[in-house]
Amino acid sequence: MPESAAGAPRPAPRLRGPDGRPLRVAHLTTVDMSLQLLLATELKVDLEAGFETYGISAPGPYVPQLEAIGVRHEPLHALTRAWHPRADAAAGRELLAVLRRIEPDVLHTHNPKTGVLGRVLGRLARVPVVVNTCHGLWAQAHDPLAKRAFVLGAEAVAGRFSHAELYQNAEDRRTLARAVPRYRSRVVGNGVDLTRFTADRSADRARLRAALGVADDEPLVGGVGRQVAEKGIREFAEAARALAGKARFVWIGPPDPDKPDALDGAESGIDFLGARSDMPELYAALDVFVLPSHREGFSRSAMEAAAGGLPMVLSDIRGCREIGTDGEHLLLAPPGDARALTTALDRLLTGPDLRARLGAAARARALAEFDQRAVARVSLETYAAVARVRGLPWTVG
Repeated sequence: MPESAAGAPRPAPRLRGPDGRPLRVAHLTTVDMSLQLLLATELKVDLEAGFETYGISAPGPYVPQLEAIGVRHEPLHALTRAWHPRADAAAGRELLAVLRRIEPDVLHTHNPKTGVLGRVLGRLARVPVVVNTCHGLWAQAHDPLAKRAFVLGAEAVAGRFSHAELYQNAEDRRTLARAVPRYRSRVVGNGVDLTRFTADRSADRARLRAALGVADDEPLVGGVGRQVAEKGIREFAEAARALAGKARFVWIGPPDPDKPDALDGAESGIDFLGARSDMPELYAALDVFVLPSHREGFSRSAMEAAAGGLPMVLSDIRGCREIGTDGEHLLLAPPGDARALTTALDRLLTGPDLRARLGAAARARALAEFDQRAVARVSLETYAAVARVRGLPWTVG
């Protein structure tokens, strides 16, 4: 299997199923938000390739958007993000029933829990090609030993059931190297729809800042992500309070009440704007982007901010380090360290030349490295490679 998604653009392989029929490709996530916000471009590439494209997840408010682009959604009503043995058993039965009914040629799993359940049950259901994307291992070195053992053990077992493993960062691939042979794994990185994020949106900037009550000369610092503690929102709020008067501070993203570290949007020092559908415009309204997260697979919001030419302060963790080099494309701060975060933000707020330099470098890197269509092409290449190895009666051109 090739080693990297980087390089010159190449056409995606042309794939057809047995007897030339369209392939049926199903993407499995825990919630429909992941299908829409994380995988929309990949789903569009599948549709453009002529696949019958399915999204399998718990139902939610994003289903109409998925169906509007042609994705067939299959709901798993018992599926939750947290691990609950009784609910997980019910969700597993639902998933098996769906797989036996739609008979996909490819099951592509995502997210921690559905990655484990889907790989195992996909093979039990005799899906011809089972592929998993690791969007970031859900345990860090500083986590309790019991959690790390559970996470790595579950991934090691599930990794034996897939035909191919795709990783968004090289550190996760190295961590699981003993469980997943190198010949069937690949680092693919991550990407965004670059056409949505540009560095020249002055009209959008003026309109959004006026709507938010932000003066033209008032710096606006913002982060993007679910309202959970692991995104570093508490540290961000502490930094905002320390820098009060130097800027306005906002957080954009939906609440996530099912998570044990869910926040209630009441951290003083920052304004919570909730979930928004106008993200390109909001990035344009910001002067500085911040993501003090404790865990990331390969931060999508940071890639979007980079594509918009924003100077950034990110956590010094895997999944953020891949966005760029400290001091060249962005600034890094240790996770959980509000004082270091405050210092880094203050450097940007008091250094307009530094902001301009880092923003320009971040955008150049985004244009060169973060095209989600390239990542989607790698998925298609992976399906084709597995089909060849397994001798499946597909047409692969």
